[in-house]
Amino acid sequence: MVIVRLCTRFACLAAALFVGAAAIPQQGRPTETPGKLEIAKHPLVLERPVGPAAQSLDLAKLHAEADELVKLAQSVTTDVNQVVQGKLPKDMADNLRRIEKLSKHIRGELVH
Repeated sequence: MVIVRLCTRFACLAAALFVGAAAIPQQGRPTETPGKLEIAKHPLVLERPVGPAAQSLDLAKLHAEADELVKLAQSVTTDVNQVVQGKLPKDMADNLRRIEKLSKHIRGELVH
């Protein structure tokens, strides 16, 4: 009988201490950290990303580059014929590089 009373008192005391200890941190401390409270003061406002400015095409320049590309492409046939005959045109490599550069530039202007 004495043991039952002691166990009951001990259980009540332990429960009271547990409930009291759980209530103490809630009274003195905020549930959020100071950093989170500061962030909550300033809500996040998202703005739409600014895209690149629309470029206007210089149609006259684009047309001139296309004409130059056509002339250079036509010259490749005659250059290849000269290579077959054993002659290497000295401006062939430069013309091929220029064709590549012009085609990349024209593609970039039209695609972007």
